[in-house]
Amino acid sequence: MSEPNSPGESRRGAPRFFVGCEDDESEVLEDSMRTDMELYEDDEDTDSPPERQIMVGICCMMKKSKSKPMTQILERLCRFEYITVVIFPEDVILNEPVDKWPLCDCLISFHSKGFPLDKAVSYAKLRNPLLINDLNMQYYIQDRREVYRILQEEGIDLPRYAVLNRDPDKPDECNLVEGEDHVEVNGEIFQKPFVEKPVCAEDHNVYIYYPTSAGGGSQRLFRKIGSRSSVYSPESSVRKTGSYIYEEFMPTDGTDVKVYTVGPDYAHAEARKSPALDGKVERDSEGKEVRYPVMLSAMEKLVARKVCLAFKQTVCGFDLLRANGHSYVCDVNGFSFVKNSMKYYDDCAKILGNIVMRELAPQFQIPWSIPTEAEDIPIVPTTSGTMMELRCVIAVIRHGDRTPKQKMKMEVRNPMFFDLFEKYGGYKTGKLKLKKPKQLQEVLDITRQLLAELGQHNDCEIEEKKSKLEQLKTVLEMYGHFSGINRKVQLTYLPHGQPKTSSEEEDTRKEGPSLLLVLKWGGELTPAGRVQAEELGRAFRCMYPGGQGDYAGFPGCGLLRLHSTYRHDLKIYASDEGRVQMTAAAFAKGLLALEGELTPILVQMVKSANMNGLLDNDSDSLSSCQHRVKARLHEILQKDRDFTDEDYDRLAPTCSASLVNSMKIVQNPVATCDQVYALIQSLTSQIRKRMEDPKSADLQLYHSETLELMLQRWSKLERDFRMKNGRYDISKIPDIYDCVKYDVIHNATLGLEDTLELFRLSRALADIVIPQEYGINKVEKLDIAYAYCLPLVRKIQLDLQRTHEDESVNKLHPLYSRGVMSPGRHVRTRLYFTSESHVHSLLSIFRYGGLLDVSNQTSEEKDQQWKRAMDYLSAVSELNYMTQIVIMLYEDNNKDLTSEERFHVELHFSPGVKGVEEEENAPTGFGFRPASAENGQKQPDPGSLEDLSRDETDRAVPLSEPITIQRRSPLIRSQCAGLFSTTVLGGSSSAPNLQDYARAHRKKFSTGSLSYKDELLSMPAVKRFSVSFAKHPTNGLMCLRASCLSSAAGFEGCSMVPSIYPLETLHNSLSLKQVNEFLTGVCESAGDPHTRTTRGQKQTCISCYYF
Repeated sequence: MSEPNSPGESRRGAPRFFVGCEDDESEVLEDSMRTDMELYEDDEDTDSPPERQIMVGICCMMKKSKSKPMTQILERLCRFEYITVVIFPEDVILNEPVDKWPLCDCLISFHSKGFPLDKAVSYAKLRNPLLINDLNMQYYIQDRREVYRILQEEGIDLPRYAVLNRDPDKPDECNLVEGEDHVEVNGEIFQKPFVEKPVCAEDHNVYIYYPTSAGGGSQRLFRKIGSRSSVYSPESSVRKTGSYIYEEFMPTDGTDVKVYTVGPDYAHAEARKSPALDGKVERDSEGKEVRYPVMLSAMEKLVARKVCLAFKQTVCGFDLLRANGHSYVCDVNGFSFVKNSMKYYDDCAKILGNIVMRELAPQFQIPWSIPTEAEDIPIVPTTSGTMMELRCVIAVIRHGDRTPKQKMKMEVRNPMFFDLFEKYGGYKTGKLKLKKPKQLQEVLDITRQLLAELGQHNDCEIEEKKSKLEQLKTVLEMYGHFSGINRKVQLTYLPHGQPKTSSEEEDTRKEGPSLLLVLKWGGELTPAGRVQAEELGRAFRCMYPGGQGDYAGFPGCGLLRLHSTYRHDLKIYASDEGRVQMTAAAFAKGLLALEGELTPILVQMVKSANMNGLLDNDSDSLSSCQHRVKARLHEILQKDRDFTDEDYDRLAPTCSASLVNSMKIVQNPVATCDQVYALIQSLTSQIRKRMEDPKSADLQLYHSETLELMLQRWSKLERDFRMKNGRYDISKIPDIYDCVKYDVIHNATLGLEDTLELFRLSRALADIVIPQEYGINKVEKLDIAYAYCLPLVRKIQLDLQRTHEDESVNKLHPLYSRGVMSPGRHVRTRLYFTSESHVHSLLSIFRYGGLLDVSNQTSEEKDQQWKRAMDYLSAVSELNYMTQIVIMLYEDNNKDLTSEERFHVELHFSPGVKGVEEEENAPTGFGFRPASAENGQKQPDPGSLEDLSRDETDRAVPLSEPITIQRRSPLIRSQCAGLFSTTVLGGSSSAPNLQDYARAHRKKFSTGSLSYKDELLSMPAVKRFSVSFAKHPTNGLMCLRASCLSSAAGFEGCSMVPSIYPLETLHNSLSLKQVNEFLTGVCESAGDPHTRTTRGQKQTCISCYYF
């Protein structure tokens, strides 16, 4: 919510903040408190007389009124121009009659231990102030029986329960029969486990009783004492004195959800470890209980509204249990604030202030109206000059920087492997993934047994198998323990054995069935990868319009406001790879301004989408088309001569500029492979020498790697790259490039010779091999793309279609949404995190699937913007970490519902992280949301958001203004200077310039004025839509410079965090009908056997993905 303008505030100084009722008892807050809220001040002076002040009284125990949340919120509340806060001293509350209490127009009062609620009720009757939280209802909140009765009357789900009243006057309510594994309360039977709660809400001694099959006993919960919130007891019998509620135990995932409302239309939700789990309170490094944000479903939002209204508590906390696909309210706590959330403090103060002003301003004749919610309106100026509402954002994003992926394949025929394959149901699908520690231990046991049996054999075939088994054993024994995140074994059934390939001797092949064992390890997200993802999330947040109000110094608040007011429909999906899931969690942390570790964010906010191939694929089960493509690729690259014109035609039929350029660098593929092989030999030799140096004995490389582990991965590549027949295994080129890129970025301080030359040559080879593995000509590219990402294409189509359908979501209250153009509308965001294969495939579909076919049109008919976009994509050589494909859907509410012009789609792309030494050859696009030529001179409507943001030099800004970027800088542990200095390119964008809006509204900014004090670097006068921030880039156009990690466990030495390419607009004037017809055509083509020869089994209907 935007704060009302305050023309008299700077004249008046900081608003008075009183404690007590006498003038001489008043205390003006410290300077620091005033500084914190300078954001609300206005520079404009007026000569108007002082206005009548609305007195807001705070009547509660001193422990509560002096608490950090209360102090933070009151600081913000008293910055409303016409509001003065008065805190009732505890001594007055306890010892003075109510007619001696301070006067107030609005009362915030709530019960806690020792508080005289009866006196507060009497005061309210005497003075009749506006009550933020009803006082009489607070009697009910103290009795769990009444709480459950009210919840039941409101139709709110709660656990099945029965009340045991040990009241002599009500003997019929005291029937208890206790069995070994159940209790019967007034005829209602509860099997163990069940919960026993005292009827008094102030009594926190809640017991959970366990069945004998689980060991019996009980878990005894209590108010947190130090680091404990419960203890286990062997006692299995229920308590025999006192009145209790008995209720069914709800099997949650080990977390409780705490919901905090501020009025019926706002709620903050966070989860904590359930005290029933093991009684150990999880605390962070500062000793605070670990809590993490959660998103409420539409039904839970409705529950929050009902609880707030039913108990008449504007500020109200309650507990949710999520179990069996439903949410149950198990406790209502009354007045309760969120701890340690600056955004919540801002929001709470704004909502409370506006409630007070809305209710009391008219009777005091104060000139005030609910301000327009500038940051609540997802409205942007489009390239054609019209204003449209953002409705949907879809992004497909590759994971962040990772350690080198390593893989070993071997064919196995031993019966023990077949027994293992059968044991875990491998014959059902012909494939098996083993990731659990127990499963990996079984593979290791078989390997050890086979090695013992093979010890005395010496023929060459056995020796080859022995070396593979030894490598299998070595990898499985690494780290001393198993984890499914960093190692896995895949088994694939081959009914006729491994197919013969050109790199294997035919006479060594055996007939009969076998298993292809693929061992994978490495590929973990690095600290740099986490930083990249989090910062990209923070930048992505700022693509959402908004943030022009009081939060102008905190970019991206438009999204955060949408999210907090239930109007952001966000779902994050990730494949089942650990690096992909952690990337998604880090991105979510930046996107939603979350705090804390990634694991709880991952658990609560990232959906695993590994069903039916939505984001996963089994790369070892290639389609027949991929086999043909790889074979042809290997054949062309095995010729020991310079590329001929025929080779260019065969290998680059799409005439990709980056591919042709790489072929020119390579010239002779075999000669280049010879150079690469020699450089790898040199590298392994250097590493061995370094290992012999005593100074290097304890040298720690990036991400806890040792020289020994580094040597292992390079030695394996040295062995595998050059085969026994002297030819090169082209499939190892991506792995070589992967490894050398990692070392050049992260281990450059080792000073190994010729690594940059190895990097240059392997990149040129990889730029040929990697893109072409996904198809050489257009037909192959589409065929392979369909196999990988048809389910994802269908899901994207569903996302776009469902955006403009009526949704069963909670609407904003009409009073609260005044000034919001479309309070019932949502912005839908769907984020899909995946691997390189899906990004390559989806991009192939957009490029070659016929969205805007420019190849068969005359020059007059061609879509020039799409042609430029295709030229730009042709120049992109690598889809690196954090590559993004972004689709944005807008709605023009002024157009007829049936008009094709009502919905407008934009397509954006970034090739992700910048490559090493790539600046001089970097492909350049045409900026993010560039203005179209025909509308370049169109003036915006006066008073529009676009007009607000205009600078005098606006129209003179070139669309792709060159900027100076420091590519990367050392990432030094424990030295944390400014994080991610960022710069935003000039050109039209989705959000008006925050500086200009602030200037127009005479707002004053200072670095002390923000809750995130280190967020705002400076805000010089800049061209339209071009704002520089120290930590928060704007509009998603981000150039990360460098970062230091404040906590990088296991990280030693220097490293680099490469910058990320800004988003480039591929097209910004597509209609939804056009895109929908294209996606429908893609799905039909993929399903047509005449169009596509190999479908696989990945075309499963994906309506089930929509959660």
